[in-house]
Amino acid sequence: MGLEPVAIQCPCCWEQIEILVDTSVPEQEYVEDCQVCCRPMVLTVTLSEGGERPDVCVRPEND
Repeated sequence: MGLEPVAIQCPCCWEQIEILVDTSVPEQEYVEDCQVCCRPMVLTVTLSEGGERPDVCVRPEND
């Protein structure tokens, strides 16, 4: 457990970016700015059963 890189697509500019997900927390939701367009995105992270792979859902903050 620790930080795991996950590739996501920004819902605002559609660029592929990589974020770090804390896999020690099974469910979390937080706001992070896109590294390309700087717009805020809401990230909802859940760990799969067994906790080996995080599932990340991304949406614009003002959605």
